[in-house]
Amino acid sequence: MRSKSSAWSAIALSVLLLAGCSSTGTIEDDPGASIDDRGSSGATTSGAQAGGAWTGSPLENPNSLLYAKTIYFDFDQSTIRSEFIDVLREHAAYLNNNRAASVLLEGHADERGSREYNVALGERRANAVRNFLEAEGVDSSQISTLSYGEERPAVLGADEVSWSANRRAVLVY
Repeated sequence: MRSKSSAWSAIALSVLLLAGCSSTGTIEDDPGASIDDRGSSGATTSGAQAGGAWTGSPLENPNSLLYAKTIYFDFDQSTIRSEFIDVLREHAAYLNNNRAASVLLEGHADERGSREYNVALGERRANAVRNFLEAEGVDSSQISTLSYGEERPAVLGADEVSWSANRRAVLVY
């Protein structure tokens, strides 16, 4: 009798522990999410005061386009998708207004293709973002690029959802 009671207690405790371990996704976790989805997350931050303006770094303001630092690409492409144009324009304006700031553009690819091909594809993606920023007036000395190819996946998995999350360029300030 005592062992049955202990077993049920252990099961109940396990269920409670697992229920407390759930997580919530962010727009950074969902490459298909709209940029406008961020504003309705209900997140609170220490940089915002009740009823006031954002007082932290503009790069960390969840209500700003600067908060989005990941640019996603289509399969085997290095062309910037139209939904990221406004994001990149906002980053270009930030860099133009803050000449001391610099950004590292990390290029990534999914696991399909050879290692060499994916490093080259990651480089093309980083350079596509670089070219866009330079066309918007950002000084080339403020920008550096690095390709990781398939070596640093954002999501592990061998399906389209995972692959689409790994086809990206990340702006690192």
